[in-house]
Amino acid sequence: MIYLKNIKVYAYHGCLAEETLIGSDYLVQLKVWADLKKSTTSDQLEDTVDYVLLNAIVKKEMASPSKLLEHVAQRIINSIFKQANLVDEVELSVAKINPPIGGDVAAVSVILREKRV
Repeated sequence: MIYLKNIKVYAYHGCLAEETLIGSDYLVQLKVWADLKKSTTSDQLEDTVDYVLLNAIVKKEMASPSKLLEHVAQRIINSIFKQANLVDEVELSVAKINPPIGGDVAAVSVILREKRV
């Protein structure tokens, strides 16, 4: 498993007009499962999942506004499966920090987990 922890992104997701204008802070947690056995002996990047690519996918998809966190999370998963052929399974958490929901809430998160079909 490869785990990218606390990817910090400023983005413009939400159903409220001000959320898409002002934006807010997000934290993304990404776990991907792949067969890493070959890379443990070869020591070659092409034999593993490039975490630089994974981070770039997250940042690119987070930069495109969505109303729902579920929607952007699914886009990230789809892009990972499309661009990282070794990935068999993805678990992704997208958290909106200090969401505008009229209460003292640190974050609201959506967590999706999906296997390659």
